[in-house]
Amino acid sequence: MARHARTVVVTVLALGLMAFFLRNANLQRVWGELGSARPDLLAAAGVLAFASYLLRAERWRRLLRPVGRASFRATLRATVIGFAANTLLPGRLGELARPYVLARREHLSVAAVFATSVIERLLDLLVMCLVFSVLVTFVGPQASARSNDLLVALTTFALVAGLLAVAGFGIMLGAAADPERAGRGARRLLSRLPHRWMERFAATVQRFLEAVAATRGRGPLGTALAWSFPIWASVAASLWCASRAFGIDVHLTGAAILMTLAVVGVAVPTPGGVGGYHAAYQLGATTLYGASAEQAVGAALVLHLLWFGPVTALGLVFMARDGMHLAGLRSLVRRDAATPAAAAAAGMSGVGAAPRPAGAEERRAS
Repeated sequence: MARHARTVVVTVLALGLMAFFLRNANLQRVWGELGSARPDLLAAAGVLAFASYLLRAERWRRLLRPVGRASFRATLRATVIGFAANTLLPGRLGELARPYVLARREHLSVAAVFATSVIERLLDLLVMCLVFSVLVTFVGPQASARSNDLLVALTTFALVAGLLAVAGFGIMLGAAADPERAGRGARRLLSRLPHRWMERFAATVQRFLEAVAATRGRGPLGTALAWSFPIWASVAASLWCASRAFGIDVHLTGAAILMTLAVVGVAVPTPGGVGGYHAAYQLGATTLYGASAEQAVGAALVLHLLWFGPVTALGLVFMARDGMHLAGLRSLVRRDAATPAAAAAAGMSGVGAAPRPAGAEERRAS
């Protein structure tokens, strides 16, 4: 019953955001914008979008080196399957499916691989905050921006995000250098909180420490951080190409600001960010860069298709080749999701543990 209620809520949310997205657009003019968009720039946007998935796979492979050897092909397949599952399944199950699929294929510890995927997401968040803070504070949206209220809000958020990013990088590097000391410090801080808050944060803090400890030091963490910047540069370049294809006057730094807004939209819990992605991009393009509603709608639709269409189709192909299907993957991941999380909460005991042999449960997913 709860699952059906959640599905209804997510569907209503997606429909509401799409209605907000289309509220001011003339659909006939949107069709005209789609027909007049530059195909060369759209092709470049698609290539750059797929390049970001290749970069993600290589970053993950390097981050996994302390855990075990994984091939680029295996990390790419798991990455693509994870994004496809995120697009087609509710609840961001792809974030669990991705490390699970790789661990089973490469015979690695599920808990350790899950920990590296947590590190990836933390790095993405911190890099996005840092880039957004620097661009808004020192460059700012271009002169076509016409909403003082939004600019003030963005500037305030950028300053806070920048401070949090710098602090976050420091904490991660310190924890990677000495996880046990970081754990003792975290426990002392948590002991000062009210008991109900302490219980709520303790597992999250321990999971973070376990994830950082899985990198076995600052080296792999620093390498993964370095790879994060070209990943997000390719994302911003893809968005710039698609925006320019529709005649939206935005420079590369502005595209990075739009990228951050779009990522916030994707965080809305709808499959593939449907509605949230579109509304966030449209808000930024029309308010900050003077795009018409029809230009913003056309660009957002095409960008979403370029970003989620090919990777979803390829993920389904990979799943079919491996004898997997969505329903089986969802039930298997939900059943075993507690395994890496519990190991992470328990401390270092889960990292480096031998993987369970594939058995009847894995076969039932196929």
